[in-house]
Amino acid sequence: MLLVLAAGCTRHVPPAGAPATVATAPAAEQPGTAVATAAEGPRLAMSPDGVHIEYRVLGQGEPAVLLIHGWAADANYWSAQLAPLGAHYTAVPLNLAGHGGSGANRSDWSIGRYAADVAAVAQQLPNQRLVLVGHAMGATVALAAAPLIGTRVQGIVAVEALRSVGEPPLAAPEIARRMAAFRSDFVGATRRLVMGSLFRRDADHVLMQKVAYDMSLEPPPVGIASLEALLSFDFAPLLPQIRVPVYVINSDLVPTDAARLQRSLPAASLQVLAHSDHFLMLEDPSRFNPLLLGAVAALAAH
Repeated sequence: MLLVLAAGCTRHVPPAGAPATVATAPAAEQPGTAVATAAEGPRLAMSPDGVHIEYRVLGQGEPAVLLIHGWAADANYWSAQLAPLGAHYTAVPLNLAGHGGSGANRSDWSIGRYAADVAAVAQQLPNQRLVLVGHAMGATVALAAAPLIGTRVQGIVAVEALRSVGEPPLAAPEIARRMAAFRSDFVGATRRLVMGSLFRRDADHVLMQKVAYDMSLEPPPVGIASLEALLSFDFAPLLPQIRVPVYVINSDLVPTDAARLQRSLPAASLQVLAHSDHFLMLEDPSRFNPLLLGAVAALAAH
């Protein structure tokens, strides 16, 4: 069910319970750390193909935690995680090209190009240590970005992702079949995906509608090409390059084959959040955030 891996979150509507402002840690500044406040505006990095990538820097401390959104989403979907992360570390939510306030002047919407966006942001950070956190498509981007960034990356946190690791890539006819609905009616197909596959039946209906509506606002040329790139992505050449721990935090909405994940990515460990949806960081931050903070703390101590 690879389409599940492609979903993101709300673009314009912050999740319920998200803080209006982001707290910053009062701790003394440490050498090599990035320090900013919630009032600071966005910063820009330039991707290698000339697209400007928007990001923010909040909090202070090592490591810097780069937050990578999923398909048809943007950095706002990490709103409920910024205060807890910024209280201990440097939180860096970013918008991939074609999303949020980042540029869209490219025609190649591959995972590799998105990985270069993340690497461009990482290059501008003074932090000596980095943790990459990605949701759904963003987790695949994080894996692809790690070798580009190099030894500063201490680890990766993959959220609602990597269920297809160890499986062969989809055949071209199957990809074409799955993409047909999006090519003919992107808005309708996106909303049906969210409403029909990414939430439990007893989920918050208001949140479900917000996510479905917001994701459907993604420009179709970007959304279609990105989804096709994700569906056709082959993990096999990338996995031997991942030499850092990978913490996977998935919901139980769709089963995760833990044994296959471990065989394919020995550095990975899996935690499953019971009775949660694909957007677990939006619907229940009180349960998700401790798992995220625990993973980052373990990687920081690695």
